[in-house]
Amino acid sequence: MTAYHGSDGEQLSFSDDGDGAPVVMLPGGAARHPDYLADFGGVADRRRITVQLRGVGDSPMSATRERNSWWRQAEDIAALRDHLGVDRLTIVAHSAGTRLAVAYAAQYPSDVERLLLVTPPAGYLVDVPDDTDRIRDRRRGDPEFEAALLRLSEGPSDSDAEFTAWHRSAGAVGYASWGPRQIEHSRVGTWNFAAVRQFFSVPPPDDLAGRLAEVAAPVLVVAGAEDALTGVDQAVAMAELFPHGESSVIDGSGHYPWIDQPEAFAEVVADFLAGLRGRQVDGAPLRPCGDGSRKPVGRHRWHQVDRRVR
Repeated sequence: MTAYHGSDGEQLSFSDDGDGAPVVMLPGGAARHPDYLADFGGVADRRRITVQLRGVGDSPMSATRERNSWWRQAEDIAALRDHLGVDRLTIVAHSAGTRLAVAYAAQYPSDVERLLLVTPPAGYLVDVPDDTDRIRDRRRGDPEFEAALLRLSEGPSDSDAEFTAWHRSAGAVGYASWGPRQIEHSRVGTWNFAAVRQFFSVPPPDDLAGRLAEVAAPVLVVAGAEDALTGVDQAVAMAELFPHGESSVIDGSGHYPWIDQPEAFAEVVADFLAGLRGRQVDGAPLRPCGDGSRKPVGRHRWHQVDRRVR
């Protein structure tokens, strides 16, 4: 592990793997150990700066509660940028980590090179109905999914071990299928319950969505068509908050597309980081709608894959 000094001078940790220009990796959870990111598809051949957020791994929590929030940890990412000696950051974030990426982009809009947001929770940013119930309905009758969904609804306990065990017992909800690869992945990465609570301790400013209009960098939002945790429609709408935002929905994928559809995800990520657009299907972008239909929209890509690939 390598260390840098956060915004308050506290020593925070990150791993530095690969060569070339850095890509900063922000894990989700919230406050889940980044081991679960694995090689993250198309990022594997790049220099990956994988951050351990406050309270995770070797990074201690701040004594000041607000500094542990996703809004204030953006200051730590700015400090990391200075430590790396670059003017702008390419950031790849997953799930709750996308909140931190959004916080950084909103507070330092000119200091973003590229922004890749994977399966983000976006209800706090957009006024679009949540479509997770519709996605879950497609899995009804699957006993493992039903049991995991019930466990998810029961809520967690407040110790680190029990909180981690709760997440793992509800793991099947996060994937498009529940095979050996998915089961193994669901057991990777522990959570810090106190860090989770403090991650959400500061509400974002009321004008947060409007601030994202100042982000001139390319932004790609990736959603899984079968993501029963954060859905599709809100993620697609989130991309439209950015002047140069696009979305790509990966068919046959849940909340962890690099596990459910590794080849398709790697292609989408590699193309975006190389400066290429996503791939259109049948010549026209499609946007999933609440009634199950898909309609053309200007900056959306539907990435079809063979559903048999798992």
